[in-house]
Amino acid sequence: MENKIISPIIKGIVITLILIVFGLVIYFAGEMTNKGLSYIQYVILIIGIILSCTSFAKQMNANVTFGNVFAHGFKTSMVCAVLLSIYTVLALKVLFPDMLDTIINTARQQMQQQGKLSEEQMQSALDMTKKFIVPFAIGGILIMFAIMGAIASLIGAAVAKKQPQNPFS
Repeated sequence: MENKIISPIIKGIVITLILIVFGLVIYFAGEMTNKGLSYIQYVILIIGIILSCTSFAKQMNANVTFGNVFAHGFKTSMVCAVLLSIYTVLALKVLFPDMLDTIINTARQQMQQQGKLSEEQMQSALDMTKKFIVPFAIGGILIMFAIMGAIASLIGAAVAKKQPQNPFS
């Protein structure tokens, strides 16, 4: 009897749900501006992708190559990136519109602490930030998840057990 292979889409959905729950915990705890906590999402992504790669190799009874495992992990990370981008748009525009104000206020405080810009320059920068935060957020998610997904997929493909069988033997 053959093992059922779980698709990268299903694995990506599970990892994304974990990331969303983690983000909601940070949001409701009032720790959105804590940079250290924001990096934990990348740790969750990397661990999820590595586990995805190793489980894929196991489901295939180790009859995989490095490239097969890498591709599976990278597809999983791209599913996460797309789903998290959609969630981010919904969160900023519909679910938690106050999150945008928090981000702008944090940026204002950081600019005031640096003291390099006049009030007019700060307001102009904040207006631009407010205008383009959603496209930048989506771009940032796609780029960072592609980079982190590639790194995690490389690690996952390296540690996954591989014993490809020659189909002609």
